[in-house]
Amino acid sequence: MTKLLEATLEHLCALVSFDTRNPPRAIGTHGIFDYVRTHLPDFDLTLTDHGTGAVSLLAIRGAPRVLFNVHLDTVPIADGWSADPFALRVAAGRASGLGACDIKGAAAALLAAAAQTHGSAAFLFSTDEEADDARCIAHFLGTARSLDAALIAEPTRGRAVLAHRGYSAVRVQFGGRAGHASDSDSEALNANALHQAVRWSVKALDYMASQADRRYDNLSGLRFNIGRIEGGIVPNVVAPGAEVQFSFRPLPFDEPDELLDALRLLAKPAPAAFEETFRGAPLPSAAKHDAARSVAASLDLPVGAAADFWSEAALFSAAGWPAIVYGPGDIAQAHAADEWVALDELSTYAENIRRIIDRG
Repeated sequence: MTKLLEATLEHLCALVSFDTRNPPRAIGTHGIFDYVRTHLPDFDLTLTDHGTGAVSLLAIRGAPRVLFNVHLDTVPIADGWSADPFALRVAAGRASGLGACDIKGAAAALLAAAAQTHGSAAFLFSTDEEADDARCIAHFLGTARSLDAALIAEPTRGRAVLAHRGYSAVRVQFGGRAGHASDSDSEALNANALHQAVRWSVKALDYMASQADRRYDNLSGLRFNIGRIEGGIVPNVVAPGAEVQFSFRPLPFDEPDELLDALRLLAKPAPAAFEETFRGAPLPSAAKHDAARSVAASLDLPVGAAADFWSEAALFSAAGWPAIVYGPGDIAQAHAADEWVALDELSTYAENIRRIIDRG
């Protein structure tokens, strides 16, 4: 084991021990941020509290050209953990703990690489990635920065990902009329908001299935998920209201508004509300399609396939930055019980970060 990997694992053990679950995002400016600041002694540090647990730390040394961005928040603890999620376990070529893969392993590598180099570097740590509330990145992008590109850490198996799906979260509300369930079939069926919600859900699933032939690079079809349906009162009362929450993930260069309109028009009668609660554009933006590939080549990073998931790299790209998603770990391990990152991928990532920093 190299000294760089040893240092990375020491930092990862500490970072995993901090509870940064989001939700509830009960994250303050101390705790994990005190630890990070302590281990960046020769950096200029700007800590910003954006409210409700959204905190960012910008760390700059020298005159860097590339920004490394990594989020420190994690998802809640999934069922099925076999040990304490906040205690890092290293065995059989893996490091396991909550956030080890997504994506505190990358944060640990940044700290380790920074300590073993003297070159220019820029790190942006954030805590709002896991709950569709990109305050930290939005604030950073609203400030003037003379940097050439951004590398956003997410689990990509050590490949530079230049394209990924977009992401939209939507809430649909259906209005009905309360009444006795013994009403005539037509009255109850038409007035029941839950019936409207179920009918729309079936149509939406069929519509998404009809889009299976849409393609971009290695990606095909549209990802669609109904995550929540609620409403009604009791079985013998016609439901006066219902709500469906769903998400979908368009392909790069798809038009999300056209897809949303198609889904909205499937509802008969028209829904009481059809509200997009979060939108993340696909990566890349049209203007930065080729620029990110050039950056990956200049940094000697191997390019991987387009990704099914969404990342905050799209926010940088939409703001005009060449943006790359790059990090250790497999997205299949993210958000899972006994989440883990392979030590060889963590080591390679740390070595590449050190190399990039040394080059300035």
